[in-house]
Amino acid sequence: MGTPLAGAVASPPVPEATPSGWPTLLRRLEFVAYPAAAGAAFTLLALGVVTWLPALAAMGGALQRWRVDGDSRCFTNTLAAFGGYWRALWRHGLLSTAVAGVLAANAVSLLSRSEAWTFPLLAAQVGIAAAFVIHHVALAAVAGRDPDGGVRSWSAGALSLGFGSPARGTALLGAVISAVLLSLVVPLGPLLLGPSVPVLLALSFADPRRHTP
Repeated sequence: MGTPLAGAVASPPVPEATPSGWPTLLRRLEFVAYPAAAGAAFTLLALGVVTWLPALAAMGGALQRWRVDGDSRCFTNTLAAFGGYWRALWRHGLLSTAVAGVLAANAVSLLSRSEAWTFPLLAAQVGIAAAFVIHHVALAAVAGRDPDGGVRSWSAGALSLGFGSPARGTALLGAVISAVLLSLVVPLGPLLLGPSVPVLLALSFADPRRHTP
């Protein structure tokens, strides 16, 4: 049985292998190079702090174009799409940034205390943070698939994609954690692949062809 990530990049045509094996090797390297390029563009755009959510959605759009059309300009496509997503998502991005800041501050405060009552509160913070991550990864995928949609339709689609199936939500959260941990061996790996790999998986889950017999 293939892994969930296999379906995320199944759309672009695979070149026929030759005895040398070079086309196959190069094709496999694309699965790292193009998501890393999209992740690099995201990281650059996210330096504005409150720009991270529109940047994530723009990255989702670039990865979707690669999956569907074979467009390998993931870096430049992310940069080009950012303006449209910023206009649509800047308010959502501000709110999400504030929520993330509150969660981080609460976690730091609770970790500095040793009373027994802090552990349930810390567990609740972790649960909220996990839901926060799943929702925004799903939102980036939904917005990437439908760049002409609006925030309401994207948010509704993200709720369905991220929380409509416990297994799917768990897989998205696991992809975020594993992408960061496994990419530690690559210079700047968590910045380049940490955001792109989970969004790529979410795009695969959102693909209607995945659910056709």
